[in-house]
Parts: sequence; C-alpha cells; structure tokens
Amino acid sequence: MIRPRGRMLSALCALLILAAGVALLPAAAHAQAALPAIAVKTGANGTQTYSLTMQVLILMTVLTLLPALLLSMTAFTRIIIVLSILRQALGLATTPSNQILTGLALFMTFFVMSSTINQAYTNGVKPYLDGQLAGEVAIDRTMQPLKRFMLAQTRENDLRLFTRLSGKGPFADPDAVPMSVLIPTFMTSELKTAFEIGFMIFIPFLVIDLVVASVLMSMGMMMLSPMLISLPFKIMLFVLVDGWTLLLGTLAASFHR
Repeated sequence: MIRPRGRMLSALCALLILAAGVALLPAAAHAQAALPAIAVKTGANGTQTYSLTMQVLILMTVLTLLPALLLSMTAFTRIIIVLSILRQALGLATTPSNQILTGLALFMTFFVMSSTINQAYTNGVKPYLDGQLAGEVAIDRTMQPLKRFMLAQTRENDLRLFTRLSGKGPFADPDAVPMSVLIPTFMTSELKTAFEIGFMIFIPFLVIDLVVASVLMSMGMMMLSPMLISLPFKIMLFVLVDGWTLLLGTLAASFHR
C-alpha cells in the first residue's frame, strides 16, 4: 500500500503544480506585456540608453563574472598566492584555513584598491546611476582606473609578449592597450611577483628545516620527523619578528599606484 500512496501523492503534487501554472499564465502574459523590451535607444546627440530589462540582464551577467573579475583584475591573485606559500613554508597544512586566508586576501584587496575603486565609482558608476552618462561612456570611465592600476603592476617584457601574440600592436600609449591584452599580461606579472615574494618568505623557514634535520641526523634520531621538531621553531620565529604585520605591510607596499 505504500507504493500506490506514494504514486498518488506524486501525481497530486504534479496536478497542483500544473493547475497553478495554468492559473498564473494570464498574469505572466500581462506582466510580460507590461515590461519594457530588451532594447538600446539612441538619443538625438548620439548617446545610447538601455532599457530596464537590458540593465538587469547586464547586472546579472556582471554578478556571474564577478569571481573571475576579482581574480583577474585586482590585487587578490598576488595576495592569496603569497599567503598560501607562507602556510606551506610554515608546514601547516590547514592552519590558517582556506576560509581565513580567502577572507584576509579579500579585505587586503579592498584595502590596496580602495582608491582605485573610489575613482571608478566616482567617475563612472555614480554619474551613470544619476542619469548623467550613457552606458558606454560610464563603462569606459569605470574601467580607466582599473586599467591604470593593472598597467602599473605589469612588466614591459610581459606586455611586449602579449602584444606580439595578439598581433594588435604596437600601441601608441598605455591607454590604447585593450583589455584583452592587458588582463593576461597583468595576471602573468602578478604570478611572477607573487612567486618572487614567496621565495623570499620560504628561505628562512627552509634554513630552519635543514638545521633541524642535520642535528637529528648527527644525533642518530633518523626515525624522528624533522618537521615535528622544526614546526615550533618556525612558529616561534614568525611570531617573534611580528611576521603577519611585516608580511601584510610588505604586500600592501608592493603594489605601484
């Protein structure tokens, strides 16, 4: 008796959902007729304005791409890589946790890019929301501070490489570099800078590991893991030199503005 009852319950739920859908069809059709169409209107002076539906569509697309934009156009990449290398150098697999490192990197990104974000909002987003700028002009003004920030972090060799690969250069000035060339150039430069900083962080902890391993080997304690002995010394060294303040301060100062 359990199976027939289950089937009847499923069929009843399906009928209720179907009935609700049929009942809501007229209201949905009326709402669809009342909504503005997805269109771009061109004014007499050549400026373009987007309908409300188009604006919502653009907003949802931007929200979908927000994680990729955060990784590829901000200081987040360098900061999270350096913090991950620090955790590896200390020999701590899960401490601090990924959530803590991500949160710290996120707020450090906001701190480093606060002036850039304020300029982008003041020059592009706020005038667009106030109806003073068209969509294309607002997007261009919003991206200009981000482009300047990314160009300040990129290396000339990387920029020349991606310019040659794209076949679009050479460019007359830095402002003429398109985002399709600037973003991979910026990410490549950030990866190189992050690994350089990580290498400098790794060296003192590696020395401690080598010294502890040599001492244990000379004492004949080969069965004892050197990581177990060196971990307290590495943590003590990092705390005594105020490592978090030094590291975060160095990271914040490593960005050119």
